[in-house]
Amino acid sequence: MADIGYPTLKQLMYLQAVIKEGSFRAASQKLGVSQPTITSQIAALEETLGMVLLERSRSGTIPTAAGRDLIPHITNIETEVNGIREQARFASTGGSGVHRLGVPPTLGPYFLPEVLSEVHTTDPTLRLYVREGTPRELENGLLDGRYDLILTTMPVEIGGLVVEPLFGEPFKLCAPPDHPLVGKGKVDASAIKGERLLAIEERHRLFEQMQAMANQFGARLMRDYEGTSLDTVRQMIGTGFGLAFLPALYIRSEIAPRNDVTVLEMSETPSDRDVVLAWRPTAAKRQLYRSLASQMRRICRDKLADCLHVAAPQSTSVPGDGDKYPS
Repeated sequence: MADIGYPTLKQLMYLQAVIKEGSFRAASQKLGVSQPTITSQIAALEETLGMVLLERSRSGTIPTAAGRDLIPHITNIETEVNGIREQARFASTGGSGVHRLGVPPTLGPYFLPEVLSEVHTTDPTLRLYVREGTPRELENGLLDGRYDLILTTMPVEIGGLVVEPLFGEPFKLCAPPDHPLVGKGKVDASAIKGERLLAIEERHRLFEQMQAMANQFGARLMRDYEGTSLDTVRQMIGTGFGLAFLPALYIRSEIAPRNDVTVLEMSETPSDRDVVLAWRPTAAKRQLYRSLASQMRRICRDKLADCLHVAAPQSTSVPGDGDKYPS
């Protein structure tokens, strides 16, 4: 079987126009291109693909089944091409452009709403395409180019990346409202020894921190009841399954407005989880990313100082096997 050749973008756009307008003449007028040009290009497209794409008659032109099947693909191609054009326009006019930001699901939804509006106001040409993944997925994606920068937690496991500290996020002990410790004032660390402690699934880096806190305070980690998300952990707390240490931003966003879970104050608090912004040392926009990290820290100091410990600016490179690049 002979290999099928590649259609050109122009041929696909001409086909889309003829199908949308219903005739070669109307497509010609719409595009400002001569009718013979469109006719010859679509004929070449049909020959390349080895199929008839249009049914032609005196009353107009309609797509064949094969032609109809191409429309969703052409629409997707058009969307991608428009994205390339937009990116090029930003670059040519000095705009910051579109950047792919990866975030963990245990952090992004509770932090980004606090900062993105101000980031966009400061630089309307900066557009962040946000996708979620576990820290390990994000670090691998950053390394292979699927992300331009990532919001993640320490320790970053892949060497050679530039990390800029943003803040330390404390953990707070959460309990069902009817738990015996509720209403007893500040909870001593010894009071939760032997208590059932809930955690998120092991695929999240947050699990390791929850496990370390269980060990620190002598609590029993409930491995048979791991939550798929912070929300499911909260719901299990509320139904009396156990206690859990949850991050401060999640508590601020999802627990403070409700009364299904009670936040307890402890005499001894666990270590923060350290949140950083990371990028490749060779990134063309690394100065922009450093500036973005600085802006995020400032917003945290202004809006979130009551629940976060804002870091001092200090770009570092995670040790790796290769040469160090300037950040």
